Order: sequence, then structure tokens, then C-alpha cells
Amino acid sequence: MHVALQKLHERPNGISFLLLISRQGRVRLAKWYTTMSTRNKNKIIKDVTQLVLARRTRMCNFLEYKDSKVVYRRYASLFFVTGIGHSDNELITLEVIHRYVEVLDRYFGNVCELDLIFNFQKAYSILDELIIAGEMQESSKKSVLRAVGQSDSIEEAETSEDSLARLSSGHARG
Repeated sequence: MHVALQKLHERPNGISFLLLISRQGRVRLAKWYTTMSTRNKNKIIKDVTQLVLARRTRMCNFLEYKDSKVVYRRYASLFFVTGIGHSDNELITLEVIHRYVEVLDRYFGNVCELDLIFNFQKAYSILDELIIAGEMQESSKKSVLRAVGQSDSIEEAETSEDSLARLSSGHARG
């Protein structure tokens, strides 16, 4: 057995990974907060996906995996899955997952799997505003949405400037 798999959770507290998995077992988003090889990440994804998808609806949302715990919650067609240490609180982790879903809902207006497929970069940036290094950094939905909105405004301004520059360089040639 690989040491990285045996020591999935290297630090005592915090989230090791967050996965968004469809009911068909497709990974829609994967964020890792511990360093490990691609091979080990793929093994964890495969194992955890099989464990979560095999569970019935009424079963507990916590399960043991290697030397850590997996906490998950299903929203519509997606499972939000996290890996945490044995000393971490499962209920707080469920709240972190729920906060992420709430912010996604506000940003996209009733988020669905397709929003995350076509706007995955935005899903990652929202997650990065909420969680840094496996710990929740910002619990305020308004603050997260404000930061993401400011980022959107900057991107739109840069895109507009690029478009105007291309248009004016095209007219200069003609």
C-alpha cells in the first residue's frame, strides 16, 4: 500500500479534497488541499466514487476511508464529497459543503450540473474564495459573491479593452 494513501490526511485538521461527482460517476470538479501524486488522486477518486455511489439515500453521510473520513451530500444530480481527518467535525464539514452550494445557487441562480460543466472556472474561483488550504476562510455569502463579482467586472473590462483594441487596429489597417 502506498504511503500517500495510508496517510491521506497529512495535517490534523481541514479538508483534504473536495470532489463534485455526478450520479454517473463523472468528476465535475476536483480540488486537492494536500499534495499527492496523480496516481494516488486517481485511486482516491475511484475508491470514494464507488463508496459514495453505492450508498442508499437514507444512509449516513459520513464514512470511513483509509485513515480519514469522507463526508458527502447529494444535491440534485451531484454529490459533493470531502475528505477530512478523524478529528474533524463532520457536521461542520456538511455546513461548509452547504455554504458552497448556497453561494453557487446565488451566483448561477439555481445552479445545475450544466452550469458547473460550462463554467467550471467560476465554480473553482467561488470555491477558492470560500476555502483556502482546506479551511473555510470566508463564511459570508455576500463577501464571496462581492469578490467574485469584482473579478467578473475586471475580466469584462479587460475583454472589452481587448475587443476595442482589435477593432481600432483593424480600422487603422483599412
